[in-house]
Amino acid sequence: MDEHRYLLKIKLKYIEPEIWRRFVVPGFFSLDRLHDVIQIIMGWQSCHLYEFEISGKHYIESPEFEDEGLDVAKYRLMDLIKAKGRSFQYIYDFGDCWEHEIRVEDKRYIPVTQDATGQVLGRPLVECLDGARACPPEDVGSVPGYYEFCEAIKNPKHKEHRAMKEWISYVFPEGKGYDSEKFDMEAVNGALLQYLS
Repeated sequence: MDEHRYLLKIKLKYIEPEIWRRFVVPGFFSLDRLHDVIQIIMGWQSCHLYEFEISGKHYIESPEFEDEGLDVAKYRLMDLIKAKGRSFQYIYDFGDCWEHEIRVEDKRYIPVTQDATGQVLGRPLVECLDGARACPPEDVGSVPGYYEFCEAIKNPKHKEHRAMKEWISYVFPEGKGYDSEKFDMEAVNGALLQYLS
């Protein structure tokens, strides 16, 4: 089995300032497992269909119900992407159509960390290393809806402010609200460890 890990950078297209993550996954991960990781690191909730587009081919869930597309469970990252610098697409939620670009920054990434004594420490198989800004809430209405939501949620005088505050309290019932500038990498890596266990 290929021990090499891929260092990937994913960004949500058409949104400024950029929403992005840098993360590590093993090359032997199938695309359905890569989807699971993307959902965790970006902050999506896995409520919608998705697809990968790599070299003009579409990889989807349940291709037996679609006219075209290859089964995400049957293809591994290392078999499809062999060159550093390559990029490919991930689309989540065909209604809101969130388009992501994923770029391979390194395909033989070796994570090395040392403790205070110089002892080399092992790193998790999957890990988020960096990122910026919060992912849009599910079902916010694509890029234009997201911009409108952000404007309304930040401005108490906006005509939709109260409605958006109420709506977001249902989306995040634990009371944490939504902050477009916040990215909690520690929470993401905790969720990734849970996913791997």
